[in-house]
Amino acid sequence: MDPIKVAVIGCGAIANSAHIPSYMANKDAQIKYFCDIIPERAQAAVEKYGCGTPITDYHEALNDPEIEAVSVCTPNLMHSIITIDALKAGKHVLCEKPAARTYAQAKEMQEAQHETGKTLNIGVVNRFNDSVNKIKQIIDAGELGEIYHVYVSFRAHRSIPGLGGAFTTNAIAGGGSLIDWGVHYLDIVMYCTGDPVPKTVSGEAFCKLGKDMENYTYTNMWSENTKDLNGTYDVDDSVAAIVRTDGPVITVHGAWAQNIGEKETYIDFMGTKAGIRLQYGGGFTKYGAENGMLTKTQYDFKNTNMFQNEIDGFLRCVRGGEQLPSHIDVNIKTSRIMQGIYDSSAAHREVSFEEEA
Repeated sequence: MDPIKVAVIGCGAIANSAHIPSYMANKDAQIKYFCDIIPERAQAAVEKYGCGTPITDYHEALNDPEIEAVSVCTPNLMHSIITIDALKAGKHVLCEKPAARTYAQAKEMQEAQHETGKTLNIGVVNRFNDSVNKIKQIIDAGELGEIYHVYVSFRAHRSIPGLGGAFTTNAIAGGGSLIDWGVHYLDIVMYCTGDPVPKTVSGEAFCKLGKDMENYTYTNMWSENTKDLNGTYDVDDSVAAIVRTDGPVITVHGAWAQNIGEKETYIDFMGTKAGIRLQYGGGFTKYGAENGMLTKTQYDFKNTNMFQNEIDGFLRCVRGGEQLPSHIDVNIKTSRIMQGIYDSSAAHREVSFEEEA
């Protein structure tokens, strides 16, 4: 069987650290195009990986009938535009998280997927993480009892990415710490608790510590090569919210930057029988009680590469029509929650959602 011809659109950090190596490791895939609006990036990918053709216009790949699958690895602004174009061109799409800058754009992507019938998966890669899936298995087996509250913490001391660049420009990114980091944490909660329907949200998003860019003090900065102190900073560097669903209540406390010198990145699942703390990107511990004694259970297991699992799953969708838990129909709820938090913050009041069909 011939390999699936793939185009990678956007040749920045996430493409090089995750998508491209995972395609290269799968014998069923062949990257035909590396696309980036910066020609040197596309050319560098060709030279690094020894395959493909460098292009700057993604339409060239979409117009190629050999291309079956596309990875969208661009800044958030272009997610919905490229994804919809690709779906309408008959291509299967894996779009990096978040689905889009806004819930409205994510809905347009979902509608295009329904119209075309092509696969549209969102890069919520933690749904392919072994720790997360084992927690889901434990919850599904009833070991925690009723999950009534989940607490989410994604807090760092001073870690704003690419200050003044695309990450901190609302017109490009759609938000800051919530849409960049929080999307992963919220998605883990939704996945592990059965993707409950969001009901109401009350939140505040704060744009405080990064506003004075020239005097922002830090020790390291992710994506520092995109920093531009003459650029824009109009996104949230911290956020607090409470989300009510038809399942658990979700409490959110996140920060790219806070004046507390501790990094706290974890999720607490509180159940009536037991609770679990997941260290983001790591393992987890279960707390409970048994035979009149308090228990603390730690687990040791082999972890597989979640990005490889994600790409392998996407390629199975292309081959056989499998639907993964990262499908747009599922992930759209996370987009809705994030939009609700931003809308609540703008209005300084609680936002209610209508029941989803």
